[in-house]
Amino acid sequence: MGTYPPISEQLDDVESARAEGHRKMDWARQHMPIMTTIQEEFVADKPLEGQRIGMAMHVEAKTAVLVETLAEGGAEVAVTGCNPLSTHDDVSAALDEHPNITSYAKRGVDDEGYYEAIESVIDLEPTITVDDGMDMVAAIHEDHPELIETVVGGCEETTTGVHRLRAMDEDGALDYPVFAVNDTPMKRLFDNVHGTGESSLATIAMTTNLSWAGKNVVVGGYGYCGKGVAKKAAGQNANVIVTEVEPRRALEAHMEGYDVMPMAEAAEVGDVFITTTGNRDVITKEHFEVMKDGVLLANAGHFDVEVNLNDLADLAVAERDARDGVHEYEMEDGRRLNVIAEGRLVNLAAPIALGHPVEVMDQSFGVQSVCVREMVENGEKYDAGVHEVPDELDKEIAEIKLDADGVEFDSLSDDQKEYMGSWQHGT
Repeated sequence: MGTYPPISEQLDDVESARAEGHRKMDWARQHMPIMTTIQEEFVADKPLEGQRIGMAMHVEAKTAVLVETLAEGGAEVAVTGCNPLSTHDDVSAALDEHPNITSYAKRGVDDEGYYEAIESVIDLEPTITVDDGMDMVAAIHEDHPELIETVVGGCEETTTGVHRLRAMDEDGALDYPVFAVNDTPMKRLFDNVHGTGESSLATIAMTTNLSWAGKNVVVGGYGYCGKGVAKKAAGQNANVIVTEVEPRRALEAHMEGYDVMPMAEAAEVGDVFITTTGNRDVITKEHFEVMKDGVLLANAGHFDVEVNLNDLADLAVAERDARDGVHEYEMEDGRRLNVIAEGRLVNLAAPIALGHPVEVMDQSFGVQSVCVREMVENGEKYDAGVHEVPDELDKEIAEIKLDADGVEFDSLSDDQKEYMGSWQHGT
């Protein structure tokens, strides 16, 4: 099985790395009241005692607070990255210092190292899996089906991962229950919209040192992530163009005031292209051939398949790194097309990327935490397949956040509850 070493065995100065990792985690914790509350409960109650949790996540400071919380809840945890460029090595080293955590996450690994690290996590023989993108679930089902009998269940946080899981479920190939954490209101309405929108635009701006104002920004896809990117770009005085394949989402974007057109048309006028679809080949050869000189190409979807870099490389007569995190492809006619963060998840894979804002991930990881708790405490209630997160768990996280922010809200009276629950009341 896995032969990949923990991060602590790969760094030259592990003590300095750990110190810096802990500093980053301390800052994140100060702005994560939900996770602070949950961690206090987990320390007191040890709801995960005896569990083994295998995780494939973006290993940075905010994620580290989630990993630490699960370990403080009594679990033994092994974690690795879910993207070769999103790991912060110092944070990974800090996690690896915890007696209940082994971290294999290392930034910049090649494909072989990436999957070897996943195999090392699977060596733990996890009873719970926590995924960003479903690679852990896939590896267990494809390569280690003998472990499935002892897996209680899992959680998946990303749009892409849930898409893959639902396809797996429809094929009858998903052999243990997994919560679709991505699909909860507390995830979609905040993480996908505000988190993806803010962090993607901020990362692109910092990486390129260019302004959004007056630029034609093409957003590929108008799901929750696309809505966030479009909204935030418009808020920074960009002209937003949306491309879509789903007619109702295209109509929604049109009614929100955005220009909507096929990518073939948008390719001729766009200055910045940001894909958010979770699908492959959103931008391909036919689009590259008509793009303007100097365009920026970025992907805010989970995997690096949305911008077809093979097509782009085939068209290029020269390539160079124009800036840290920006790779320039020169076309035969002299046009230069610039790809940010190798076409990987831009808000986490660019050299200076920090991912979603801390407050946003506090909410998402709060949902993750209580879903792991629910799977441990009531796993027998869930058959193999994809499951919606129980609504009361999502509301629990919202209530913790509102309390932390000092926000009060109304509740229904008994008469109102009775009225809403009856079909006999008319006008």
